[in-house]
Amino acid sequence: MSIIEGRFEPNIIITSVDALFNWSRSRSLWPITFGLACCAIEMMATAASRFDQDRLGIFPRPTPRQADCMIVSGTVTAKMGERVRRLYLQMPEPKWVIAMGSCANSGGPYWQHGYHVVKGVDQIIPVDVYIPGCPPRPEALLDGFLKLREKIEQCTIAKKTG
Repeated sequence: MSIIEGRFEPNIIITSVDALFNWSRSRSLWPITFGLACCAIEMMATAASRFDQDRLGIFPRPTPRQADCMIVSGTVTAKMGERVRRLYLQMPEPKWVIAMGSCANSGGPYWQHGYHVVKGVDQIIPVDVYIPGCPPRPEALLDGFLKLREKIEQCTIAKKTG
């Protein structure tokens, strides 16, 4: 029981500014889509009318300056890793990353036999949610967004950026 409980009328909601901001951030994710391989097809299918990610407040953005979430889907090579990092650094704070598919998570089947494949995008940028599969279904990406929504509601800006 808190000190201010029961002191106000029943129509007044008391919350912290962090909780209000986190709730609003979690309900309006604007991801920059970064499709690199076959997982990008499933990511595009998630935005189509059958799965309709717009109903969850998820609107893909074409530029990193407007995005607060990055979806990395597919095989990340050493050459492309530089571009992924550059786009990540151009995003405003707070920002989150979803790694979609086995190749983005751990290099997939290609990192063992190729010198050019990065063993997971988390070697380049910090990842918040991992979505397994080769390629993962659109339902898995929607589930990843819901997990990210839960994570955003629990964090504070000082924890995320510090």
